[in-house]
Amino acid sequence: MDTDKEKEFYDKLKERLVETSTFPTTYLYKFIVPTAGTGVKEIESAFDDTDAVVINKLSKNGKFTSVSISLRLESAEAIIAYYKKVAGVEGLISL
Repeated sequence: MDTDKEKEFYDKLKERLVETSTFPTTYLYKFIVPTAGTGVKEIESAFDDTDAVVINKLSKNGKFTSVSISLRLESAEAIIAYYKKVAGVEGLISL
């Protein structure tokens, strides 16, 4: 994502989060990454030192892994900060 589009995306996400959430809140992140490679470990390490609940599930053919992470956070900015932490993971799809 280029910088302007990235900023616009995160601004809209923040707006939606503020409108639909009461903070603090438990937020569910859902990511899909290729199973081969370091994507799963990179995502999990972004949430190290938190009380996050992480659930990984392989796709039917085993090529992809779904990573669901539930974490209690204090603000929309905190939610977005984790999206930014994992944004560079190769092959990442954020749901």
